[in-house]
Amino acid sequence: MKGIILAGGGGTRLRPLTGSLSKQLLPVYDKPMIYYPLSVLMLAGIREILVISSTEHIDMFRLMLGDGSRIGVDISYEAQPEPGGIAQALTIGARHIGDSPVALILGDNIFHGPGFSSVLQGSIRHLDGCVLFGYPVADPRRYGVGEIDSEGRLLSLEEKPAQPRSNLAVTGLYLYDNDVVDIAGSIQPSARGELEITEVNRVYMEQKRAQLIELGHGFAWLDMGTHDSLLQAGQYVQLLGQRQGVRIACVEEIALHMGFIDADALHELGRELGTSAYGAYLTEVASRAPEAV
Repeated sequence: MKGIILAGGGGTRLRPLTGSLSKQLLPVYDKPMIYYPLSVLMLAGIREILVISSTEHIDMFRLMLGDGSRIGVDISYEAQPEPGGIAQALTIGARHIGDSPVALILGDNIFHGPGFSSVLQGSIRHLDGCVLFGYPVADPRRYGVGEIDSEGRLLSLEEKPAQPRSNLAVTGLYLYDNDVVDIAGSIQPSARGELEITEVNRVYMEQKRAQLIELGHGFAWLDMGTHDSLLQAGQYVQLLGQRQGVRIACVEEIALHMGFIDADALHELGRELGTSAYGAYLTEVASRAPEAV
């Protein structure tokens, strides 16, 4: 499976922070925002990843992440000339996808929960159509909402409904088989001139090939699109780190646990980060790895 991170958009709700910087490069406690979606793809076992961002910001991502080889993945880049909807990522990334299935994730989403890697990898193994991920919210009228049957099949999709049929918000993580390339290429722009991901998902739903997995108790999903939600995300990451010693979305540590790099490589990554607490954490993890003993 290939992966795509959509790190475009103008970040208008976060101005003036995003006056000259991409939203997905902003810090979320101890790491850049883009580390969080990148970590999700890595936990799914995906190693070929395309980052899509605006023409003015794409080189900043390239400078930060390079080709991905330091963490055992292959990262490439494509520019999005102007925001054209989430589904546009699938047309821009068509060559990257090739004849493979694809995981698309938004660059401003945090996912964290027990066994998430197993959930992702199991969903990929049994993928037939598309898999979406739903998260129960207090006010579903603010979100895209999915309704499912007893087997998790998607029955309806509504954008910001006045009378929601469920409390499951559709998150910014989507798994698709290779049919999505043709489906995304066939939909027409909406009234606001964008290729809507909801329309792609509706095609799968009408084919009865759409599943919505509920991320229930113990999971956290955070969308970092406003100043308040950005602050709350940083506080959540900080709290888990201080109380439980858990560093969410530490892509270097994930690379070690997934077998993408070895302990020596992780130790070197920690050394390169100097005296920072993040670097010290990497060297500590490397020293505890079985092959380092």
